[in-house]
Amino acid sequence: MSDQNTLPYFAGKRILVTGGAGFIGCAIAALLAPEAARYVVMDNLHPQVHKTQTRPEALHERAELMVGDVTVPADWDRVFAEFRPEVIVHLAAETGTGQSLTEASRHGLVNVVGTTQMTDAVGRHRIAMQHVLLTSSRAVYGEGAWRTADRQITYPGQRGHAQLEAAQWDFPGLVSLPSSVANTIPHPTSVYGATKLAQEHILAAWSLSMKVPLSILRLQNVYGPGQSLTNSYTGIVALFSRLAREKKSIPLYEDGDVTRDFVSIRDVASAIVAALAAPPAASQYFDVGSGVATSIHTLASLIADYYGAPAPQVNGQFRDGDVRHAACDLSSTLASLRWTPQVKLDAGLAELQDWIASEENKQA
Repeated sequence: MSDQNTLPYFAGKRILVTGGAGFIGCAIAALLAPEAARYVVMDNLHPQVHKTQTRPEALHERAELMVGDVTVPADWDRVFAEFRPEVIVHLAAETGTGQSLTEASRHGLVNVVGTTQMTDAVGRHRIAMQHVLLTSSRAVYGEGAWRTADRQITYPGQRGHAQLEAAQWDFPGLVSLPSSVANTIPHPTSVYGATKLAQEHILAAWSLSMKVPLSILRLQNVYGPGQSLTNSYTGIVALFSRLAREKKSIPLYEDGDVTRDFVSIRDVASAIVAALAAPPAASQYFDVGSGVATSIHTLASLIADYYGAPAPQVNGQFRDGDVRHAACDLSSTLASLRWTPQVKLDAGLAELQDWIASEENKQA
C-alpha cells in the first residue's frame, strides 16, 4: 500500500473537468479519474467536436458525464446542486483561430463568459475550491518577441493583410524568439488568442481575491490519438494526415516555412497531471510544448513520406491572424514542474497514423 505522503495531491479529491469529454479531456481522465474520490465531466457535446453527441468511448469509465453548457447559469446550478468539487480543470473553450475571426461572439461567449459563469457559480454555491487549472494557449503570445540585429528585443505585432498579400512573410531584419512565460509579454493577434488571455486575466484576478491557487498551462499545438478527424479547426496535423492518406499533395501556406511547436497529447496530459500532483502555489504559469520549432514543410514531408503521398506543394496562400513562428522555451517549466516532454515528433506522428488507421477500420 502506498504511503500517504507519496500520493499525488489530487488523489482522493473531488474533481470537475469542464469540456472534459473532448480530446484533452479524455486523455487526462484516464490518468486522473482512477485516483479521484469522484470525477465529473461537464460538457455540452458540441456537434463540431462530438459528431454523434454521445458519450465518447475514450472517456474513462469512472468519469461521470453531466451534459451542460458552461455559458448557462442553470447548468452550473444543476451540477453544483449535487457535486461540490475541490479541484476544477477548465478545458471548455472554442479553439479555432481562423474561425474566431468570423465567429467572434461565439468565442467570446464560451471562452470569456463561460469562465465568468464558472466563477460566479462557485461563489453562488459557496464551493470551497482548493485548485483551479486552466488550459490556455500559445495564441496569447501572438507573434511574440523578436530580436533585432543589435540584439534588442521588439514586438512587431500582427502581420497586416497588405503585408501578407505582398508575400512579406517575415519581419525584415528580425529573428523570432521562442516564447516563455518568464520573458515574453502576451500580445495576441487573433480573436481566439485574445479570449484565452482574457480567461487568464479573469481567473488571475478572481483567484487572488478568493485565495484559490491557480495553474495556467499555455499549450502549443497539440496532436495525437483521440483528436477530431472531422473538425477542421483542430489543427493541421489531422488535416495533413487525411490528405496524405488519400494520396493527395499537402498544400503549404505562405512559403512553407511557418513554424510551430507540435506536442503530443500524451505529453500534454502528463503535464496537466504534474501540475495537479503537487500542492499548488498561489498562481503558476507553464509553457507546455515539445520545445522544438518545426516548419510546416517538415511536418508535411514526414506525413507524406509515411503514406508515400506526393511531395507537399507551397501555394502562397495565407490566413489573416496566423502568426509566422510559434514555439516555446521550456526552461521555466522544466525548472518548476516535475515534467519533461517524452514523445518525439516522428514517433508521435506514427502513433497518430496508427490510430487513424484503427478508426478507419472501425468504420469499414
